Amino acid sequence: MEDKQVSGEAAPSGISVRTAEIVVAVFLLILGSLVMYDSVRLGFRWASDGPEAGYFPFYIAVIICIASLGTLGQVLFGKSRGEHKVFVEWEQLKLVMSVLVPAAFFVFGIQMIGIYVASVAYIAFFMVWLGKYTLIKSVLLGIAVSVATFMMFEVWFKVPLFKGAFNPLSFIGY
Repeated sequence: MEDKQVSGEAAPSGISVRTAEIVVAVFLLILGSLVMYDSVRLGFRWASDGPEAGYFPFYIAVIICIASLGTLGQVLFGKSRGEHKVFVEWEQLKLVMSVLVPAAFFVFGIQMIGIYVASVAYIAFFMVWLGKYTLIKSVLLGIAVSVATFMMFEVWFKVPLFKGAFNPLSFIGY
């Protein structure tokens, strides 16, 4: 990648590598601490009959916390603390978020209305928004994919998939 300042353009802006490293290290430190706390609650020692339920998670969490503290120390006090390299530019981040945010809504939708109905909405949304297909074509294809998935799992393989807290398929006996 060429340096944009040399060619007379403005330097790229976005989230710096330092900021990204700090955020990830703090997140993993919090996550490791939560796992350690819960492992203590479950029991993290070696009992007479073997390891207690929290033994292995506790020590994995200790390693994660040590690594997170090491990363924080390196970022905050290391030689490269004055550098401001860009981790991700804002335009790139917008592209990633344009897929990540709808995917998060899809996961939430699965919890509420089940995988089949949420899949129809997810497929149709992406076809209309990113693929620029018509709404009717998008919804019909979303329904076709969900019906095929339903037939394969529920009818042929007899493997029920999650239908959500509000089961919109209850009217057909599933």
